[in-house]
Formats: sequence, structure tokens, C-alpha cells
Amino acid sequence: MKQKITILFLLATAFLSAQISYKGFIDKYPIEFVSDVYSDGVGSAIYAYSNYDTPIVLNAKLTGKSLVLIEKDKNDKETAKLTFENYDEKSNQLSGTWKDLNSGKELKISLTKEFDINYGNDVEWTEREILQPVSFKDKYFKLVITKEKGSFYSRVSAIKIIEKKTDKLIQKINVQCQLWGLYNVAVGDYNFDGFEEFSVFESSYAGPNTSRIYFLFNPKTGKYFESSFSGTSLEFDSKKKRIYEHNQCCAGRSHENAEYKVVNNKMVLIKKTCMEYDEKTQDYKTIKCD
Repeated sequence: MKQKITILFLLATAFLSAQISYKGFIDKYPIEFVSDVYSDGVGSAIYAYSNYDTPIVLNAKLTGKSLVLIEKDKNDKETAKLTFENYDEKSNQLSGTWKDLNSGKELKISLTKEFDINYGNDVEWTEREILQPVSFKDKYFKLVITKEKGSFYSRVSAIKIIEKKTDKLIQKINVQCQLWGLYNVAVGDYNFDGFEEFSVFESSYAGPNTSRIYFLFNPKTGKYFESSFSGTSLEFDSKKKRIYEHNQCCAGRSHENAEYKVVNNKMVLIKKTCMEYDEKTQDYKTIKCD
């Protein structure tokens, strides 16, 4: 059921994105800034003040040479606007303004390009680090990306867990995953033990099916370890303490659903149901799972 199709290849046939990492300042405050704008002008960005290291996510829109990025609060209210009037992704320098939408206060932005995530079979580089949009209270994440010659796309080769404010490296974990724009790392409590944990996008398959690698927290060591959790498009219900898996195949004609509980940091199957579309009844019918 897991006929693997690289989602980035599918995206490339429609819209290529330009992921670019910058460092610079908003007024006198040092920041790190990462943009990801597709060729249709729509995209997103992340920035973080270096003194705090808490990532802030922006919605981006490029119209002509004007790049506008909107910052929102947890209630989805627009709070700030970043504007670059003469945006050029090839330029090593960017200048713009940051505006507080409540007070109207404006500050200057000055950025210098660190690198971009470029494509092509002849391109080769190692260990470029991209800030991720999620973080813990006291830690943030950077994606380590490597580009091998002969491979058109780059891949995620490691995850860095870094202490906020001090920028001390807490842990580096090697992985082999697809690059998923800016949104590779997610956070949650995957084994329902009350500790913050994280996962990394691993791969995309036929249809909407995806997989992730789940890392659990060991309170004795203060480190994270790769769990044995696996499955397609897993969802985690913290109230019921259940994990749900959904696997779709054949243009939606076949569905598998499974429910798991967690015992000793392992997924234990509770039940599994399979359905297949019936041409005669024009509806789904329950079938025996393989």
C-alpha cells in the first residue's frame, strides 16, 4: 500500500520554492530569518530574535518585487507586517521594514544571505542548517540538510536540539528524511507521559499518506531517543491516549484504519478495520484486512 512517491518531485512539476537563510537585524536586534516562497508568489517564513531563539512564523506573499510577510498571534490576529519593496531572491542583501500593526511603530530590517537551498544534479554541499518553526519552552530545533551530487534534491541528514538564549547544542540526531519545506519538525507528547517530544517528517507516499520519525524523551538522561513508533499518517489523541493510523490507497478506493495504545513506549494494536469501494452499491464495504 505504500507505493512511495516523492512529494517534492510532484511539487517541482508545478511550483519550485526558494528556501533562503539570512542573518541580520531588526533595528539593533540580531535575528535569524528563513524564507520559503514558491514561484507563484505564495509562501512562508520564520524568524527568531537571537537573544530569545523562539521562532515566529510568517505568511508570505510576493507581488511583483514587493514581498509582504504577516505575523499573527495565537488568536490569528495580525500583529506585525514585514515588507521588502525590492525583493530579489538572488541578492545577498535585503532591506525592509518591520511594522507593529497595533501601534504603527516601524523599525528597519537589514539582512545578509547565508545560503539558499538550491537544486540540481550537479549541486553538492553538506550540513546547511535551517531554523524550524516549532520549539520547546527552553529548546529550539535546526534542520541539518545535505545535498549529494547526482541527486536533484537535498535531504535532511540530522536534527539539532539547541538550548535557547545560550545556543548550546543539547543533542544532534542523524536521520535520513525528505525535505518538507520549512515544516519538517513537529512537537507533541507522543507516548502520553507528560513530556514534550518531537517528530520529523520522513517521507510521502501514494495519495495523502505520510510517515514521520518519532523521538521520545528520557527524563533520566534528559535526552531524546528514536522510538519504534511507525505507521502511515499517525494521529495522537492525548485525551483518550490513543494513536490512530489511516492508510489510503488506489485514489481513495481502499482505506485501512487502526487504533493503538502505548505500552512501555511501544504501539500495541487494539483494532484494525479495512474498507473498499463497491461499484455495485456505490459505497464502501468492510473487508478482511491483509
